[in-house]
Amino acid sequence: MGLRTPLYDWHVGHGARMVEFGGWDMPIQYSTIVDEHQAVRTAAGLFDISHMGRVVFTGPDAGAFLHHLVTSDILGMKPGQIRYGLACNDEGGVRDDVLVYRLEPFWLLVVNASNRLKMLEWIEQHRGKFNCTMDDRTASLGMLAVQGPTAIGPHVTGSWNLFTDPGALRYYFGTTKISPIEILSRTGYTGEDGFEVIIENARLAKLADAIVAAGVKPTGLGARDTLRLEAAMPLYGHELSETMDPLQAGLGWAVKFDKDDFLGKAALLKRQQDDSRPVRVGLELHGRRIAREGAVIRAGANVLGTVASGTFAPTLQKAIAMAYVPPPFSVLGTAVTIDVRGNRELATVVPLPFYRRKKS
Repeated sequence: MGLRTPLYDWHVGHGARMVEFGGWDMPIQYSTIVDEHQAVRTAAGLFDISHMGRVVFTGPDAGAFLHHLVTSDILGMKPGQIRYGLACNDEGGVRDDVLVYRLEPFWLLVVNASNRLKMLEWIEQHRGKFNCTMDDRTASLGMLAVQGPTAIGPHVTGSWNLFTDPGALRYYFGTTKISPIEILSRTGYTGEDGFEVIIENARLAKLADAIVAAGVKPTGLGARDTLRLEAAMPLYGHELSETMDPLQAGLGWAVKFDKDDFLGKAALLKRQQDDSRPVRVGLELHGRRIAREGAVIRAGANVLGTVASGTFAPTLQKAIAMAYVPPPFSVLGTAVTIDVRGNRELATVVPLPFYRRKKS
């Protein structure tokens, strides 16, 4: 049995099929993955993301420490701003991809569920010279995401009693109230608009009930995966790992070489000079067969690599995948084959993301 979020019984009561993910028992789906996926693309879906790690930093050096910890510019953040970044090992590989929140009166780091313990240990190893404290609040705070084109609408946001309206927030900004603690942010992992909220465990089920009563569909990790894949958002353990660096992954925009030294900077500068490293690409299959993780990719007799993530995209009605291939084969329009259960399926290198929502 894995760890359980405060909503475990809520999920079971709503008919969810539970699976182990990142050490946690999580809902994979309530109805069907396609129905839940389409609900998020056309209306709104509710996700329990309490398995994500939530680590609070306080003290005069909290910002400086996080600036040293991740690749992005943390000290340049405005109050309330949230920024994506990568935490790299000494070789430049990705230990985790994270979100950093600059809130008052603290900073917040959100890490992946499967990486929480190794990140806590790694943070402690590097915190010594900085005057700040670290408090892992994962067990005491729950986290929900509401995603979709109607997620910010008044019929949703007016259904619950939190301290502010997420529609008033700019994208990748957040705000907080201390007692009882509430953190609200205009963030997400689906390619749609929406918000995420962090509150104390005791209030989580009541909030989830209010959001569902407003017409938002409970949505599991199955749809969350197909949604993020359509939006070409990398998933740790698939497109990101300790052996892959952010530049290969197409995340160079989140690596600020012009700032002071950060963990992994020297290794990344060195790796940047090696133009033979495989790079992340999007692949569109010509047929409807799904290329799953590990499927072998070839150009003629040459093995190029393997699929990192693949699915049949409900929005696009196409089979898609992300993979790492040698740079000469990353050119848009390059034809390859993918071994899908013993069949060589034709595929083409296409631009990322596969799906981009229309701006209102």
